[in-house]
Order: sequence, then C-alpha cells, then structure tokens
Amino acid sequence: MKIGNLDLGERPVVLAPMEDVTDESFRLICREQGADMVYTEFISADALIRNISSTTRKLKLRDEERPSAIQIYGRDVDTMVEAAKIAEEANPDVLDINFGCPVKKVARKGAGAGMLQNIPLMLEITGAIVKAVNLPVTVKTRLGWDHNSKIIVELAERLQDCGIKALTVHGRTRSQMYTGEADWEMIGKVKENPRLKIPVIGNGDINSREKAVEAFSRYGVDGVMVGRASIGAPWIFAEIKGETRSNEEKLSLLKRQIEESIDRIDEKRGILHIRRHLAASPLFKGIPNFRETRIAMLKAETKDELFEIMQRAAKML
Repeated sequence: MKIGNLDLGERPVVLAPMEDVTDESFRLICREQGADMVYTEFISADALIRNISSTTRKLKLRDEERPSAIQIYGRDVDTMVEAAKIAEEANPDVLDINFGCPVKKVARKGAGAGMLQNIPLMLEITGAIVKAVNLPVTVKTRLGWDHNSKIIVELAERLQDCGIKALTVHGRTRSQMYTGEADWEMIGKVKENPRLKIPVIGNGDINSREKAVEAFSRYGVDGVMVGRASIGAPWIFAEIKGETRSNEEKLSLLKRQIEESIDRIDEKRGILHIRRHLAASPLFKGIPNFRETRIAMLKAETKDELFEIMQRAAKML
C-alpha cells in the first residue's frame, strides 16, 4: 500500500491516533512490535497556532518511530491550514485530518466527527490543506453522523477529488461513538467503488489476527488500523503478523512503558498517565481476583508499588 510515495508494503497494520495514549514512547514500542505506521495523538489546530506547549510537544517525532503521521483537527479553514503548515515543519511522513473524533467536546463544536454535519466545510478544509503543504494528506472519518446518514461511499469520492492520498474509515457513525459492532460491510462498499483509486484503511474492532485477516480477505481493504485493542497490549501488532510473545515479554513491555512515562513526566503524573494502559491490558485478565488486582494497580502511587503488584499478578498467569 502506498500513500503518495510512502510504501508501507502489503497489508499494513497501523496504530490509530488516540488522545492520551499514542505518546512517543508508545508509538515507538508499537513500531518495534510490528506496526507499519504510527500516528500522534490528535492535535488541536487552535491550540497549535496559539503555541500551547502541551500541544506543540505532541509534534515531536523520533526517527526510530517512522513512518509516522501527525493528525490535526479543527473547524476553521484558515486555522487548519496554518496548523497544517506548522505540523509540516515537524517533518512527518503523512499529515492526517481528523474528521472522526466523536467525543462531545470536539464533535459538538463542529470539529472531528462534527464535520460530518457540514460536508462543504469538510471538503473546503481538506482541499485547502492539500494545496498548502507538500506532504501526502490523508483523512480519517466515520460512516456518517448517524444511522440515517451513512454517506461514506459518496464522501470518499469527494475527499479523493480534494487530493487526499488515502482514507481511513472507522466503521461506526458518530452517534454510535464506540458502541455496537463496526460495520465492515460499509467499509467494504467504500473499497468496492470502482471510482475510488486511493488506498482505504479499515478501522474498528480489529483486536486479533483473525479479524485483520478477515478485513483484508473479505472486505478488500488496503490496510487496517488498530486502536483500543493496542492499549495495554502493544504486542498485538506482532500477533497480527503471526508472531507470539511470552507473558514475560509482555510484562517487560508494560514495565518499559511505565518507566518511560515516568522519565518523560515525573513519577506521580507518569503513573497516572500509564494506569489506563494497565487497566485495559489483557495480560492479567485471566488471573484469580483480577478485579482486586486491577483496583490495586489503579491506586498505586509509586513505581516500586506498581511493579510489586504486577510481579505478584504475573506469578498467577
């Protein structure tokens, strides 16, 4: 699969952009575990042009994690274009536009998936960004705003006409948020459209090698994107590629995330940041009294305390 001149090989598996998840440490670990491309957390165009430090830090890319994409979101043409130019200076391999985030604080303001209620503006922003930067521009969006407006097949063509080089489709509407099952039949219809020439990346419920294989073989997508299933389980990319990881290796990866989160921030806030990964990790879910262990992990305040809980849990695997 090629995005512009960027060749990701056959059947690439990429890491989805996720707020408070896809920091530079997690991206690098996922790349090492087999992710063919990684995305930053989504970045507010408004905050970027105001030079908010917590936002500009998200632009930092390490050579070891490439190929990597920066994703931006916003609701205003001029702001999005200016943000795209700032993002371009960070030299990502791809610039992605978020038209899919469903959370209220984004969508209700007209950005993210909210743009599905204003298609003319979505297309104007997309076209303006394509013209403004020298990077391959891609879009990530959803099937439509709700069940009665699944417009993705036609919308994909119109986005292609704006000049984007690839399209990622999350198989849910904005109204669904993350509930129910992703509609891969609709994603397949996008790919089946003979007028669509750009690569299609399918997103939604890819949590195993079997699901990924089905996405490629049954629905014909060019690539798949893994999101929530990678939280607390960066080894999923290796597993999708047919490799195995021992419990000891998985535990080591989680400990590395904790240490790097602490090194990047500090012990207290670093642990707070990484708790979400530990709580979601499938590694410990088979142990007796998992609920108590999970609560203990979420309450831990020091690295030593957290590591001790993890070691006790590991002995029960």
